[in-house]
Amino acid sequence: MGLRYLSNVVSLELDESRCNGCGMCLTVCPHGVFVLENNRARIVDRDACIECGACQSNCPLKAVTVNPGVGCAAAIIQGALQGTAPSCGCSADGGCCQ
Repeated sequence: MGLRYLSNVVSLELDESRCNGCGMCLTVCPHGVFVLENNRARIVDRDACIECGACQSNCPLKAVTVNPGVGCAAAIIQGALQGTAPSCGCSADGGCCQ
């Protein structure tokens, strides 16, 4: 288990019945969210997902869906890239993950 920011808030979904076992989601995921079992992808660490969208963008059968660029993960990434404090608007003071 790796990094976490909030539990049970990730928009990531996997339709295992659509998966052909190509493993692309494993290849592009920076946090090891997926494994292959019985020629199908399976989510093993959902809370490690940062909603970057790489898995969805690279799944040839559209078995993976995620709403990239939402919530605290996006705010933290944008803050780091822009050199500002994260702000996703989810707290009363306009900060992030409070």
